[in-house]
Amino acid sequence: MRTAVRIGVLFGGPSAEHEVSCASALGVARALVERGHQVVALGITREGGMRLVPEPVLAERCAHVGAGRAIDDRLPVTGPAVELRTGERAGTVAVTAADAPGAVQAELDVVFPVLHGPYGEDGVVQGLLESLRVPYVGCGILASAVGMDKVAMKRALRAEGVPTTPHVWFDAPTWRAAEDPEKLVVGLRRPLFVKPARMGSSIGISRVAEGDDLTAAVEEALRHDHVVLVEQGVTGRELECGVLGGWHPEASAVGEVRVAGGWFDYRQKYFGDADPMIVPAPLPDEVTERIRELSVRAFTAIGGWGLARVDFLYDETSGDLFVNELNTLPGFTAHSMYPKVWAESGVDYPEVVDRLVALAFTRHAARPGGAA
Repeated sequence: MRTAVRIGVLFGGPSAEHEVSCASALGVARALVERGHQVVALGITREGGMRLVPEPVLAERCAHVGAGRAIDDRLPVTGPAVELRTGERAGTVAVTAADAPGAVQAELDVVFPVLHGPYGEDGVVQGLLESLRVPYVGCGILASAVGMDKVAMKRALRAEGVPTTPHVWFDAPTWRAAEDPEKLVVGLRRPLFVKPARMGSSIGISRVAEGDDLTAAVEEALRHDHVVLVEQGVTGRELECGVLGGWHPEASAVGEVRVAGGWFDYRQKYFGDADPMIVPAPLPDEVTERIRELSVRAFTAIGGWGLARVDFLYDETSGDLFVNELNTLPGFTAHSMYPKVWAESGVDYPEVVDRLVALAFTRHAARPGGAA
C-alpha cells in the first residue's frame, strides 16, 4: 500500500495461545511501522478485557529486538481499559474508554487481528468486526471457523478432492459411553495423533504409539475441547506452504520442519534452541509445484481470504502428499514459517503485512452495499 493508514493490532486473548499471539503481534506491529503506518495496539487479557497499549510502550517494544526465541519477544497486554464502537466515519471503528464510551482514544481504518486459537482465529472476533463494518485482515467468519475446526476442515478438503490423512472423530459423551475405547479408532494404524478439534500451536496433542495409553491422550485433548480428532500417523516429511491473496491467491516457496522426537510440539516451536525450519525445502520441482497447487486448492476449499499456512505430510516412499491442516492465522514471529517462506519467494515481512492490509480494504469495498 502507498497510503499510510491507522491500523489496530488486536492480540492476546483468553485462549491457551495467548503468549504466542503477543509475540506475533510485536512482529506485525514492527513491520507496519516500518511501512509507515500508524499502529494502535489493543491487547486482550486472559479474562477477555481490552487494553490500549500506551504509545511509549509500543514504541519501545517496536524499537527493541529481543535476543531470545520468538516467545521471549512480545507485546505486553497493558494500559487503560477500552472498547470498540462504530466510528463516526463510515468504515472506521472507534476505540473508546471503557468507563466513558464517548471518550474516543483512537479511530481505526482497519483492524489486524493477531489472535491465535479460540476467540480470535475461529470466527468469533471476525463476527464482531463484521458487525462494526470495519475492514479487517484475514479470513472471514466461515473460513475462520472451518479452518479452526479440524473436523469441519477435513470435510471441506475431502469434498474438493484434497487428500487428507485417515482419521476418526468423536465427542466427549461418545468417549465416556464407550465400553472399549479402542473400537473408536478401529481401522487406524499406530502411531496415532490425538488432537483437540479446535486448538492450535500443537497444544493438547499427543502421539500414541504401540503400547501407549490412548485414554490418557484423549483425556488430555478433552481438556481443551469437547470434540477429539484422531489421525493415523504418516511416516514422512513435514512441509509447509504459505498462501496470500484474495480472488486469485498465490502460494509461496515450500519450507520443511525437521525436529527431534518425531513431531513439532509446542516446546520445540517456541522454546527450542535450534531453528528446525529449512527454507526452501529440498524437494523435486514436481513435488514443490504439487504442494503449491494443493495449497491454493485447500485455501479455496474453505473460502479463505488474505492468508493461511497449509501444512503437509509427504511420504517419499509412496509419493503420497496429505494436507494435514490449514492455519488461517499462522505464527507471525520472526522465527515463524509463514514470513520465512514468503521471504524466500521475494516478499519480505513488511510487504506481506502491507498486502494483507490492502486485501482487507479490497474485501470491504466488495461487500454488498459497498464500503459504506
